[in-house]
Amino acid sequence: MKKILIANRGEIACRIIASCRRLGIATVAVHSEADAKALHATLADAAVAIGPAPARQSYLVADTILKAARDSGADAIHPGYGFLAENPDFARRVTGAGLVWIGPTPESIEAMGDKERARAIAQAAGVPVLAGSRRFAVGATEGLEAAAQKVGFPLLVKAAAGGGGIGMRRVDAAEQLAGVVEATQALAAKSFGDGTIYLERLVERARHIEIQVFGFGDGRAVHMFERECSIQRRYQKILEESRAPNLPAAMLAAMAEAAVSLAATQRYRGAGTVEFIVDDDRDDFHFLEMNTRIQVEHPVTEMITGLDLVALQIRLAAGEPLAEIRQDAIEARGHAIEARIYAENPAKNFMPSPGPLTLFRLPPAGPSLRIDTGVREGDSISFHYDPMIAKMIAHGIDRATAIGRLLKALEATRIEGVSTNVAFLKRLVDHAAFRAGDCFTGFIPAHGAELL
Repeated sequence: MKKILIANRGEIACRIIASCRRLGIATVAVHSEADAKALHATLADAAVAIGPAPARQSYLVADTILKAARDSGADAIHPGYGFLAENPDFARRVTGAGLVWIGPTPESIEAMGDKERARAIAQAAGVPVLAGSRRFAVGATEGLEAAAQKVGFPLLVKAAAGGGGIGMRRVDAAEQLAGVVEATQALAAKSFGDGTIYLERLVERARHIEIQVFGFGDGRAVHMFERECSIQRRYQKILEESRAPNLPAAMLAAMAEAAVSLAATQRYRGAGTVEFIVDDDRDDFHFLEMNTRIQVEHPVTEMITGLDLVALQIRLAAGEPLAEIRQDAIEARGHAIEARIYAENPAKNFMPSPGPLTLFRLPPAGPSLRIDTGVREGDSISFHYDPMIAKMIAHGIDRATAIGRLLKALEATRIEGVSTNVAFLKRLVDHAAFRAGDCFTGFIPAHGAELL
């Protein structure tokens, strides 16, 4: 493997370029018209224009990306996260074109990408799942009310092809069901090209815990511990950490075992994340979904294990045996916590705030502070893409030390030209309940008056 095309943009593209450099592999960036001077296009060894600013006309056009790979002489494609990363048809086209796909097999992506089908696979592998319903396609909702009564209220209406918190809505009573289903199906059809939904029991006091797994494609898999991802706004993560505070070691071990079992059963290949919901009231856990890609929050795992997950993805795809990656050789050292810095206005329901970065000053990175970003001072945050500006990851000998270092780094951050969530993150990280490890998915709404 001599040259990798990165079918993505922003901070994850820059992140992949960094690993490729360490491995001595050349990189090709792709960019829309809006990203012609973006950091990822500048850092790569070569850059190819792929179309207008809207993602559907550039980063989501498989034909254009495959042509860029052929024209640039790339022999592999890394999809990053988002865009085409979990599109099984794109993965098939990549391999069909004689290129190496740096990711799991199209079959794994397909199996886990359908959330309702993934539930059935997890259940067959002995992984506990929440009460749920069958699939309901647009215009085919016969039996929906009976299914809802069987699941019980409150429940969630979830897009079968969804992810990232998109296409997920709460229903508290039967009279709300039809309207919420219709709205969710419309959103799912627009966002994922598939309006199919299913119902799932809502856990009122929930924690969102995910297990980083790595499969070798031959029925072997390992885990790299858990990440606590409960601090969310609009069902989307904003703080992630490892290890998870205030959870029994036996429960964490059981989740890790279930995640590895699922990956092994699927003969999963490469990096993936198995996500669980922990019911605080019942002290149990259930399968949520599996993400068949590198996660936004993967640096948290890298900080505590010393592993380079992107490099491992690349080396496995290149055919290396990775004999050193054994479960008994993977250790967790200290604690790491990540904050996502967004161009958004927390006081206005976290509405995106696109615009120019007239001032962009972050503290210097070092052994205890990692910063992943895809922008520089003078760049603009475009309304065409996710408004994340940077990820700030702090490490310490324990959780209190890591939190202190993250808070200090946030206090040293200076960003002007757009509204950001930096002040909000400082209040969040310094909140007494968060410092005590009282994490749950409703944390921000519960403490909104203090945080906002």
